[in-house]
Formats: sequence, C-alpha cells, structure tokens
Amino acid sequence: MSTFLYRLGKSAYSKPWYFLTAWILILGVVGTLLGVNGIQSSSEMKIEGTESQKVLDMLAEELPAAAGGQASVAFTAPAGERLDTPERVALIQKAIHEVYNMDYIINPAELAAQAAAAAGQSSAADPSAVAGGQTATADPSAAAGQTDAAGQAVAAAQASPYGPLIADGAPVPGVMLSADGSIALFQFQFTVQQTSLPSSVSDNIIDTVTEVEQAGSGITAIPSGSLKSIPAIGSTEVVGVAVAAVVLFITLGSVVAAGLPLITALLGVAISVGGAFALSNIIHMNDITPVLAVMIGLAVGIDYSLFIVNRQRRLILDEKLSAREAASRAVGTAGSAVFFAGLTVIIALCGMLVIGIGFLSTMALVAAVSVLITVLLALTLLPALLGLVGERICSAKARSKNAASANKARHGFSHRWANATVKYRWAIIVLVVLVLGTAAIPVTKMELGIPSGASANLDTPARQSYDIISKGFGEGFNGPLLLVAQPNNPSGKISMETLGKLVQELQMHDNVTLVSPMGVNATGDIAIISLIPKSGPTDTETKDLVQDLRDPASGIASGNDVKLGVTGFTAINIDMSSKLSDAFPVYIGIIVILSLIILLLVFRSVIVPIKATVGFILSVLATFGLTTAVYQWGWLHSLFGFDTGGPLLSFMPILVTGILYGLAMDYQVFLVSSMREAYVHGRHGNDSVVLGYDLASRVVLAAGVIMVSVFAGFIFAPDAMIKQIGFALAIGILIDAFIIRMTLVPAVMAIFGDKAWWLPKWLDRLLPNLDVEGDKLIAKLHAEGGDKK
Repeated sequence: MSTFLYRLGKSAYSKPWYFLTAWILILGVVGTLLGVNGIQSSSEMKIEGTESQKVLDMLAEELPAAAGGQASVAFTAPAGERLDTPERVALIQKAIHEVYNMDYIINPAELAAQAAAAAGQSSAADPSAVAGGQTATADPSAAAGQTDAAGQAVAAAQASPYGPLIADGAPVPGVMLSADGSIALFQFQFTVQQTSLPSSVSDNIIDTVTEVEQAGSGITAIPSGSLKSIPAIGSTEVVGVAVAAVVLFITLGSVVAAGLPLITALLGVAISVGGAFALSNIIHMNDITPVLAVMIGLAVGIDYSLFIVNRQRRLILDEKLSAREAASRAVGTAGSAVFFAGLTVIIALCGMLVIGIGFLSTMALVAAVSVLITVLLALTLLPALLGLVGERICSAKARSKNAASANKARHGFSHRWANATVKYRWAIIVLVVLVLGTAAIPVTKMELGIPSGASANLDTPARQSYDIISKGFGEGFNGPLLLVAQPNNPSGKISMETLGKLVQELQMHDNVTLVSPMGVNATGDIAIISLIPKSGPTDTETKDLVQDLRDPASGIASGNDVKLGVTGFTAINIDMSSKLSDAFPVYIGIIVILSLIILLLVFRSVIVPIKATVGFILSVLATFGLTTAVYQWGWLHSLFGFDTGGPLLSFMPILVTGILYGLAMDYQVFLVSSMREAYVHGRHGNDSVVLGYDLASRVVLAAGVIMVSVFAGFIFAPDAMIKQIGFALAIGILIDAFIIRMTLVPAVMAIFGDKAWWLPKWLDRLLPNLDVEGDKLIAKLHAEGGDKK
C-alpha cells in the first residue's frame, strides 16, 4: 500500500496540472448537473414498517384526503380583550374561507359529504362539523350521521373550557375559541404530507392568515412551526472554519501550508454536497443530509490533509529531503494512515445501511461519499498542489529555526505529558474511568424523540404557537393523533352505531381531551377519528396512550370488534424512536466487529483494537451523558443558545455513534501507528510509547482542535436538530481525542509495553502486511540509494 501511494504522490507532485484539471472537470460536471436538475430536499423522516407508517400508507390508498399532514394557526387578541367581536370574527372567517379554497387543503365539507355518502344518506351532514380533527359545531351529533351516543360524547368534550367560534349564528369550521375568548385555534389538514407540499402553499397560507393583522384589528396570527421552515444552518459555522485556519497556521507555520488543507476540504465539500444535491431529484434527501456531509467533509478534509502536509514538512526539516521526495514519502506513509482512517469512517457510516431505515441510509451514503472524496483529494490533489508550491512549503525562517534546534533534545510539553502518563499510568486510568463514568450517568435518563415547539427558542414562531395553544386549550392540541378503525371481519363495515360507541369510549379515556369523527371511506370499512390527548406530544403519558389504543386486547378495540391504528406526527415520532432504539445495539455490533477487523489488519495486534474499542465505549457514553444533561435537562442552555430542554433527536445516537467511532479510530490510527513505527524501528517498552507520542501528538492535537471547532460551529445553528448533532460530535471528539487517545491510550500502552503488539503466529501468517508505517517503503528507498531529490 505505502509503495503504491508513494508512486501516486510522486506522480501527482511531478505532473500537478493533470490531477488539477481532472478535479476541476469533476467539479464542473457536478455544477452542470446541479444547474440542470436543481435542488430538491424535504424534512421527511419516514421509517417503513412502523405501525404509524403502515396506517398512513393504507390511508393514502383507501382515503387519500385523510393521509395528509396537519397544521394550525393561533389567533390572539390584545390583553384583556376577546376575539369574538363581529369585526374580528369577520376577519378570521374571511381568512379561513380563503385557506379552505386553496389547493392541497381539505375542506371539511368534503369529508362530511363523503361520510354521509358512506352512511347512505341523501345529503351531507353539517359541513362545519369536522375540520382537521376538530369538532366545531353547535350540534355535534349531526356530524357524519353520528348516533346520539356519539353526539353525547362529543358534546361532553365540548363542555370543556373552550368552544366553537360563532359567526352569524353558526360555528366557523375548524376553529375553537378559548374560555376567555382571547385565543382562537384554527386547525386544518392537507391532502398530502407537508414534506410533499410546494413551498408556495405554506407561504400563501401564512400571507392569508396574517392579513387579519390589518391596522386597527388588534389580532395577531401565529402559524405553527410546521408552516415555517427553519434554515438548517446559519452563519456561525464560518467561525469553526476560521478557528481551523488559525490552528493550521500555528501548526504548519506558514499561510501557504495552512491554506492547502482548507482548499482540499472546501473542494471536497463542494463536490460531495453538490453531487448529492445534483442527484436529489432521483434519491430522496432529508434537509439534514447535506448539512451532515458539510460537517464531516470539512472536519476530515482539513485533518487528513494536515497529517500529510505536516509529515512532508517534518521530512524536509528533519531529514533534509527535497520537497518532491518528502511529499512522495508523506503520501506513502501518512497517506496510508489517511486511507485506513477514512476506510474506518466509511465502514462505520455504511453500517447504518443494515438497519434498513431509508433516510438514515441516504445520510450515511452521502456522508460516506464525502469522506471517500476527501481521502481521494488528500492522496491526489494535495500532492499536486504541493508540486505547485514546491520548496516554498517550508520558509527559510522555518528551515533556519529547525537547524538551530536540531541538536537539542525534545523536551516540549508533549514529551513531558507522555512521560507523566507513562509514570502515573494506573492513577490516570482510574481517574479517566471515574470522570467519564460520572459524565455518562445521565444516559440512564435519556429520552428520544423529535424536538417539538415545546423545546424551540422562546422567540420563534414554533414556540410561541406551542405556548399559546397550550395556554388556551392544553398541550395535547399541539399533537393530535389520527385513529383508523377497521372491522376485525374483513368483509365487515363500520356502522354509525359502532362509530358512535367507539367515539364515546375513547372520550372516556383518562388521557383524552377531545375525540372527533372525521369521516368514513366510500366502502364504509374504514373510519377516521381525530383524538386530542391531554398530555403533550413528547410526554411519556402520550406514548402510553398510543400503546393502549393499539392494543388489540384493550376493552375499546375488543368491545367494538375493531382494530385501531394510530398515526399522526406524534405517533410517527414515537414509532421512530422505538425503531431506532431497537436498532442501536445491532448497529453497534456491526461497526465494532468490522472496525476491529480493520484495526487488526492495520496494527497487527490483538490488544490494540480491543483497547481502542473499550476507550471508544467510554467516550461515547460520556458524550451522550453530557448531551442529555445539556439538551434534555437544560444545563448551561443559555451558553449554547437555546431556551428549553427537551427529548434528544431520535436518530442522533446511531448517527453520532457511527461518525464518532470512525473519527475516533482516525486518531487511534495516527497516534498508535506512530508508536508502532517507533517499535518497528527498534524502540521498545515505554520508549516506543513516548517517542511515538512525541512525534504524533502535536498534529493529533491540532487535528482534534480543528474538528471540535468545525463541529462546534453548528451548535449555534437555527435548527434544533443540527444543534444537538453539532454538540454531540464536538464534545465527543473533545473527549475522545484529548482524554481517551492522548491521555488514556499512552497510559494503557505503557502497561502492556511490547506485549501490546502481540499477535499469534498462525494469525500473523494469515494476515496480509499492509505496511501502514511505510517500513518496507523506507527500506526499499534506502536500498536504492536513499534518493532525496
């Protein structure tokens, strides 16, 4: 491997324009495809096979109008005033009428007519009866041909401290008024999921409902967070790149040398993310996918190029090689470590494909391709750029400074730190385990879900809408559930008597605020019911309610001889969290086994891969513990730019674990391969640990600072999900690079000494020698005369 990469580096250095032209052409192709195909992405996170998704798929086929997403608008009056004045009611009624006449919006009259037709009635029930899951009628029993029992159930619900907004003696469809008259809630339903809506639809709705805020009305219209898209990233990410540039300059000592890793990383991001967008009309891509590719592409792109440039400079300054020979050897040696480090990250990401969750698979593939492109750029474009720079990669000042200190022993901070970790190895091991174990304690209380308006910042429309709805009607109105009732007998029908009895029994549940029949399909074997819980969308009580409703042995289902399916945004989030929690142990097992095999091949040791994995487990548990304390419990929330804690992103543990495992193994490869290189070249025991640490620690330290800075820049992004991912990755790298790899690793290596490199003879014969340290390459070059030109 090292010999091949050596030749590749020398070729790129000698003929830079061939490689530069090739990559420029690739960038041009990506740009052309992007211009032709455009950019398409959505916020959809669908998991096939879950109960809620099965119900949605069935509705999309049998009753498409009921399979769409839901949204709401809250209207508020000035303090101490009411909304139900004639002038204000007229404005609200006009806005709602215009919304119902828009494309992609369900008009409640249509559902009422369909329900009446299914019941064999000659005319529809009161069209104001049902809208977006809300009963809003003066005579609830009229809706969809309900029986008296159903009417009584709904009437009992409407005895709650809210009721319909009345205009001209009749209720305004889909609108409820709070007890004090200061808040009106308009809930409505789309004909498709919101991720499939053209952006113009949400914009038109917002423009229409905010027209009520005309001068003198005093009304404020606050659309729900689902109607307003939040940009995934902001401008704070640039800060991370700026910090990376400063660290590169300090580490490499010149603007020219520091600029090369930035150029390769930015080009890698442009190609990988641009390519993903260019194919977004073919593959479904979530909004977070390109952001993740940017995160990883920048971080590993800068780090991988830094390792190679730093190795070239050391070869020039310490061994007096020419820039050409030093670049070739750097690609052959450090480039081998880059190749296997990148391969570990790619394997960790691709392990997500086994889970079988569509949007996660897309994220993993795009991020893996980003890493692959970064590795290829580091091994081909970077030496080409070094060829253009030539001997200027090391300034005359750097050469003279290095020559003046050539005869001085290395007694810098890294040397002293390595000796200290070796000397006090047992104390350090115990201290690290205690500290990280303590940090991991909050993991036992970690709750997973999708961040809702309840955890959005106070100044955002999503949070304002959530709080206003909760104040006027209860938290459950922020997360309505959609129930589908089907007869257990495949040839049976849902009679109006059964529907009425079902509605009545559902209304009597302890955690139910309001139950509203929405309609029946044309064949009469599917009934749609909207249910408003008392608890909020992310509360444990709501999860328990969903499980109770789905239980075929429950009194409600068995007593009415029906099976109940539950869907809606809240149920989808509950199912997603459950599915991902079940998949997490399987995923961990897959990436650990595959990565152990790679580390076994790279280090030719049994102990080193096991030690690396145990260290990672410590760091990832501490990472999730701290993430739980900050984003769920709200510790230091003001420092990290959010107001209220909430559940952690449901797919965050799998996503972050995969990325952190791959990146942690990067530092393991770069640091421990340096120790192995010292061992292979004749150093033994603690001497090989200290020397290897001394040679690699400075660049690993710089790489860790760069990666933490890049990820930390995303902590202050507007999107709550990006915040959590950015924090988890930043704190995870901080723990793994500085506590595990640079503190725990040398201490543990000192305990094992030369035994750390033990490998059974039979296994030694079976494993191929990848020559990651470049020992064979150096021996071959020395045999050929040690060419330094």
